[in-house]
Amino acid sequence: MKIVLDANVIVAAFASHGLCESIVELCLHSHEILLCDELLEETLRNLHQKIGLPSSIVEDIGGLLREHSSIRSPVPLAPDICRDPDDIKILGLAVSANADCIVTGDKDLLILEEFQGIPILTPRSFSDILHATGD
Repeated sequence: MKIVLDANVIVAAFASHGLCESIVELCLHSHEILLCDELLEETLRNLHQKIGLPSSIVEDIGGLLREHSSIRSPVPLAPDICRDPDDIKILGLAVSANADCIVTGDKDLLILEEFQGIPILTPRSFSDILHATGD
């Protein structure tokens, strides 16, 4: 599957052991993670500023994500397509890469439920789907 992982999911994966960590690990090994430069920068910035990881570790995580993800450019979308303009890049990335789903904890995205036929799922919903399909 081609999966857009929002920054909040990736940050949570490196912040503590739990569901998001399991999802990121599974996606790194068995699926295609889709990122754009803005999303990667947001993730790395939050790992350093919000979680307090040292710069050297953040750089290593950045290298890991670049190596094991597909970096794509989001398609431009109307600025009023969702409640939070910062989330437009996520939707544009999913469309440009023909993603199978978006995994996020962001309520401004989750309220949409889907975008142009692409499901927008919580980490728990995504995990449930993977377990139901055996992926």
